[in-house]
Amino acid sequence: SSTRYDIFSECKRKYFYQYYAKFDKEYNRDKIDFLKKMTSIPMEIGNISHDVIKEVLERLKKSTAPIDQKKFEAYVKNVAQSITKKNFFEIYYKEQEKIEVDQLFQKTHVSLNNFLESERFEWIKESAISEIDNWIIEPGGFGESRLDGLKLYCKVDFMFPSGEKIIILDWKTGKKNETKHSNQLVGYAAWASFHLDKKASDIEPIIVYLHPKYEEISLKPTEDELKEYKERILSETKEMYGYCRNFEENIPLDKEAFPMLEDTAICKYCNYKELCHRN
Repeated sequence: SSTRYDIFSECKRKYFYQYYAKFDKEYNRDKIDFLKKMTSIPMEIGNISHDVIKEVLERLKKSTAPIDQKKFEAYVKNVAQSITKKNFFEIYYKEQEKIEVDQLFQKTHVSLNNFLESERFEWIKESAISEIDNWIIEPGGFGESRLDGLKLYCKVDFMFPSGEKIIILDWKTGKKNETKHSNQLVGYAAWASFHLDKKASDIEPIIVYLHPKYEEISLKPTEDELKEYKERILSETKEMYGYCRNFEENIPLDKEAFPMLEDTAICKYCNYKELCHRN
């Protein structure tokens, strides 16, 4: 998955803790798993936004009646309130004493309103809804497909037909990163090509930035780009295999083979920083 390689590229020690905790001889597995499962305010803003948009789209399958804004706002606030009970990075590392509901609600509410007031949402209700039986909204599982015998994980947020095209929408509440997110779009196109037997020209993946304003970045992938994506995935996988004692059984080298970063700036945001004595 692109997420796995992103962590691998970011920090090899973080990668070890994230995927090979059971092989660690220094720290208890439960301790590492606890740190792995910690959430954060930005992460939960994204999670709530994704979950509520999914519910809005599922609602369209039953009714196109206008959404009651007061009830909608109250619902989102209730969801945000329930989330504050999770184990947060900011609390564990004593950046703040408690999670205030508005820290989750305000940005989430703006993001969701930007979506509901967008031309895209109106278009979905008026045009895309004709193919509603063929909508795919955050499919179950991990979005598994195949690439030359390798498992490839790339889970779409919302995919639907429009004429001869397949449209894929991916919601983002964080900072814009066109290079990283464009690479993700090619991955979504590869996923759709595999599952729906479509040519690259039949697929239009779109990144949707929900905050601070609604903005779309569309990609029109080519067959060459899908081929390059395939070659890159194979190369990245081979690179990660290099840190395995036995890659077929997914057994890693010793932790010492996964070096910590020399530049500690990025460690500030890492769940595992206390294990590296950088908190």
